[in-house]
Amino acid sequence: MLEIKNYSKNYGIKAAVKNLSLTIGKGDIYGFIGHNGAGKTTTLKAVTGILPIESGDILLEGVSVREKPVECKMKMAYIPDNPELYESMSGFKYIKFICDIYEIPAEKRERNMLKYAERFGMAGDLMAPISSYSHGMKQKISIIAALSHEPKLMVLDEPFVGLDPKAAHTLKEYMREICVNGGAIFFSTHILEVAEKLCNKIAIIKNGELIRHGTTDEVRGDSSLEELFLELSED
Repeated sequence: MLEIKNYSKNYGIKAAVKNLSLTIGKGDIYGFIGHNGAGKTTTLKAVTGILPIESGDILLEGVSVREKPVECKMKMAYIPDNPELYESMSGFKYIKFICDIYEIPAEKRERNMLKYAERFGMAGDLMAPISSYSHGMKQKISIIAALSHEPKLMVLDEPFVGLDPKAAHTLKEYMREICVNGGAIFFSTHILEVAEKLCNKIAIIKNGELIRHGTTDEVRGDSSLEELFLELSED
């Protein structure tokens, strides 16, 4: 599904990501873990084509994000940790706008929008301006818009921050559903208990370098993911 091949990124003289290679297969819920500034967000933004790929390459279903960014973007959705939405729009207009970009037929768009808005408790707020939303409501609108165009790959940066417990549970259910249907999830999180229970594969990055990756059981070994992460952070 997604292949990151020898990806590196520098900001001036600082190396943010160093020669990173990872493969996220169909059906994978792949957790990406690391301390603040480890290179997680940089990598996710490169995967989604937000940051230019200057070294290495990233392939989605064999197609280079560097060479054909629009073709790749049409197959994926990205939810940042701090959604920046068009606040003059209503939630309804924003979701419709996103679905128009992805050329989703009107009937499917309406059906998906209403289904997901109902599940995330936003059906009664869709016509309100986004400027009136709380952070958690903006996060929900981002999620609803992403799910409504039925992406094959979802890339999420700290997706559970700001969500209430019910919404977080609902998001986990849909992440699993996408993978059952042949898609994949690649997401960063600091909530290690969630990663341990939700992910079938995990990668740990430190100072831009991949230091551990594999199945969740392989990565954590005989310890908890939290114990392992703290140990690796101290080394």
